[in-house]
Amino acid sequence: MSDSEPMAGGQAQGADPSGGERGVSLTQETEPAEPEAAEGAHPETVTGGPALPAGALEIAAGYAFTGPALDLGALLWDGQCHPDAQIRIPLPMLNRHGLVAGATGTGKTKTLQLIAEQLAAQGVPVFLADIKGDVSGISAPGEDGEKVRERAGQVGQEWRATGFPCEFYALGGIGTGIPLRASVTSFGPVLLSKVLQLNQTQEQSLGLIFHYADQKGLELYDLKDLRAVVTFLTSDEGKPELKTIGGLSSVTAGVILRALTAFEAQGMGDFFGEPEFDTSELLRTASDGRGLVSVLELPAVQDKPQLFSTFLMWLLADLFQRLPEVGDVEQPKLVFFFDEAHLLFNGASKAFLEAITQTVRLIRSKGVGIFFVTQTPKDVPADVLGQLGNRVQHALRAFTPEDQKALKATVKTFPNSGYDLEETLTSLGTGEAVITVLSEKGAPTPVAATRLRAPESLMGPVEAGALDAAVKGSLLYSRYADAVDRESAFEKLTAREAETAARKQAEADAVAAEKEARAAARAKPARDDSVVDQVVGSGIFKSLARSMGTQLGREISRSIFGTRRR
Repeated sequence: MSDSEPMAGGQAQGADPSGGERGVSLTQETEPAEPEAAEGAHPETVTGGPALPAGALEIAAGYAFTGPALDLGALLWDGQCHPDAQIRIPLPMLNRHGLVAGATGTGKTKTLQLIAEQLAAQGVPVFLADIKGDVSGISAPGEDGEKVRERAGQVGQEWRATGFPCEFYALGGIGTGIPLRASVTSFGPVLLSKVLQLNQTQEQSLGLIFHYADQKGLELYDLKDLRAVVTFLTSDEGKPELKTIGGLSSVTAGVILRALTAFEAQGMGDFFGEPEFDTSELLRTASDGRGLVSVLELPAVQDKPQLFSTFLMWLLADLFQRLPEVGDVEQPKLVFFFDEAHLLFNGASKAFLEAITQTVRLIRSKGVGIFFVTQTPKDVPADVLGQLGNRVQHALRAFTPEDQKALKATVKTFPNSGYDLEETLTSLGTGEAVITVLSEKGAPTPVAATRLRAPESLMGPVEAGALDAAVKGSLLYSRYADAVDRESAFEKLTAREAETAARKQAEADAVAAEKEARAAARAKPARDDSVVDQVVGSGIFKSLARSMGTQLGREISRSIFGTRRR
């Protein structure tokens, strides 16, 4: 498996390029946490700094982990930021999934960037969905400035500009990135129904069509393959085949066909086909031991939210099928950030929601963590939300009755705390959040209002030229850049249709020739008999015959009898 080189230089804190032991907290180098703090040690022993207020001390003790952890920021208590009370998340707990939520503009994207770069620094591969096109900066060192230095000083961060190794992808090659495709077969009827916005009955019918294609050896690689199968089943020749499937009406098949045709007309066919992306590419590390950050560039298709959200679900489902069971691990094999997660669940069928819930519940044991990024927890179904052990909740707005209702619902999802969460959540500033995570023992930590660290990579997009150069310089570009169109259902059914048409034409030509021959055979004798009859039967012919007979008789009699005319 090939490695990917970082697009921009810089060594991450906590990474060991020599291949030595990694996985230490970024702050452990300067401020090691004391294990005794969690057991109620004296205030000054929690972080080695000045005494903390009683309430803050209790919270800080809940985050004094002994093992490797990611540093999120510093505790906020009574309006003060306490850099000696670091809020962290244990590295082994990253596969217990998480939620990053908050109103627009509160800093969710920077939070996922912060977590992603620390994961990469500790050798954990990361996948990011870049909806707005501003996450590509993780590949380049950040820009030093007054605001960055101020934030770093407030939270006790030793900030250093650092870029991280990245691969950039684009769905179907639309936009800047290595083309990322999936075959229709591997995508499956449940996910495809979500993309096509089919109802439950139509989704079940689509499943029967997939089953028929499998039985008949009709490979479904791209959309034209599926369209060809549905077209065949609704044709005069295919209607008998349609009856053998059972439970699929020609009307429903027609609806699916129209949905496919409209979807393809919008240019969506590029997302399906070959070469299909190998999801194991997401599990790679760079040559220096840092985790590879895979960034899916989505600005070019952000007006097709159901498509890219469902495609991300396919990535997870495919990983789930491929990866072996590993149980609890010292660090995740991959952490997946699912931005704009509410788009995934909007209008989802029961089968689709069940598939998501099952994937989220079971993929943890494969060593994969999932973070959903959305506006409020209520955007995520309760069955899925219950699987998310790590929570980073940015500020919420309460301008309308609906906002207030969402705020109260969000507060109820948190454990009891010393904060007035309704007030806290509406007063948080940009780059601040209320946090609770799973401790090393798997128990929820105390709720902590936190001022988050500043990302060390560029907080914004890289230049278009640099992004394009990074894409085309990747070893994966030549592998996935050009689409391949192998013989599949479309070609087979087209050949079958041409063969059937040729056979029918030959049969029609044979029938026509036979009719023509019979007509010719009947027509020629009829014409000859008619002419002879007409001539022989005419009065002139009879008169002439009598005249000739008389004269001829005379001539003959004269000859025979030797008489002559006088």
